[in-house]
Amino acid sequence: MQLNSILDFIYPLSANAKELLKQDAEEVTFQKGTLLLQHHKVEKAIYFIKKGVVRAYASTSGSEVTFWFGFEGSAVFSMNSYVNNQKSYEDIELLEETVFYKIHSDVFQKLYQTNIEIANWGRKLAEKELIKSEERLISLQFKSAKERYLDLIKNHPYLVQRVALGYIASYLGITQVSLSRIRADIK
Repeated sequence: MQLNSILDFIYPLSANAKELLKQDAEEVTFQKGTLLLQHHKVEKAIYFIKKGVVRAYASTSGSEVTFWFGFEGSAVFSMNSYVNNQKSYEDIELLEETVFYKIHSDVFQKLYQTNIEIANWGRKLAEKELIKSEERLISLQFKSAKERYLDLIKNHPYLVQRVALGYIASYLGITQVSLSRIRADIK
């Protein structure tokens, strides 16, 4: 996915605004298994996935809880680092070799001060991330595991072929055995 398309998916920008962002964008590639962001570090960049899949997780009591997947077109960043310049809450691991567009956070901060169009784009980025978090919380509180799985395969059908079932089960808040039962019941 090209950077122009990713930027416009978040919020449409003029060609001039896109050029301002693109002039500081760097294409980077990391291998499967790389920890792109780590929970004990302040992240100084925002990544946009050109190609690949990532997962965000937190470690608790010796286990990992996956709470987000990113795929082509997704913005990957620590909201706590982005907003508060503080350590990330999560670790973000690459599930495939992944190609990103990387832009340093300070570039965004400078452009927010000088370009209202890019500032509005940044506001939309934050709003969309907030809505995703809200939808996730509501889903966990009010939907069954089967309903959450059906939503996942409806909205991201390719994820099941690209992500280990253990990570999907963790994302759904269930065991891998429960996920296998749900999948068997659906077939």
